[in-house]
Amino acid sequence: MKFAIAYSTGKDSALALWRMIQNGHEPVCMIVNINLEAGRSWFHGVNFELLDAVAQNMGIPLIKCQSTGANYHTEFEKGLRQAKEMGAQACVFGDIDIADHLKWNEDRCTNAGLECVLPLWNQSREALVYELLDSGIQAVIKCVESKYMSDEFLGKTLDRDVVGQIRATGADICGENGEYHTFVYGGPMFSQPVDIQLGEIIDLNTHSVIDILLSHNKS
Repeated sequence: MKFAIAYSTGKDSALALWRMIQNGHEPVCMIVNINLEAGRSWFHGVNFELLDAVAQNMGIPLIKCQSTGANYHTEFEKGLRQAKEMGAQACVFGDIDIADHLKWNEDRCTNAGLECVLPLWNQSREALVYELLDSGIQAVIKCVESKYMSDEFLGKTLDRDVVGQIRATGADICGENGEYHTFVYGGPMFSQPVDIQLGEIIDLNTHSVIDILLSHNKS
């Protein structure tokens, strides 16, 4: 099957992508939703330069769906139709078990004439985190919900020790409820890891985020 991946740049969409590739399916593009006003990806806040580097290192064409909150769904559907023109038969999502997300995904795909595929759906959150680590996918924590996790987690790459630290806070170790978000910079589907550098930490009251930048260090 040829498919598009709805790519958030985070760990769950990366794992969904890797599972599909392992099962013999072919990604024809990745679709990333862009906040038109911020000039960055929605929710994960990844800048264009970094998005382009991810796409280049994976060798997967990138569709940027630039939108405001009001036309988010219609712009995403335009991206799905573009993916269909590129040969996609389905769109793949990394959602795990939130019913509203499933409904939204299904509606968008129906409108665009594509199959909706969720490889991680209704599976153990904990098992998925460890599968991610075992696969070699490299994910750095980019955003934390302040009531669960401190700024000390920002910029850490997920490993078993960090997962244990997350568990100790009382947060869901998968972060599916929004306790934390990640940026994937390397893994088996990358030709090589994206060379990143950590920027400033920004306090957003309920959340804190760290800016992640493409490193231009040539040494």
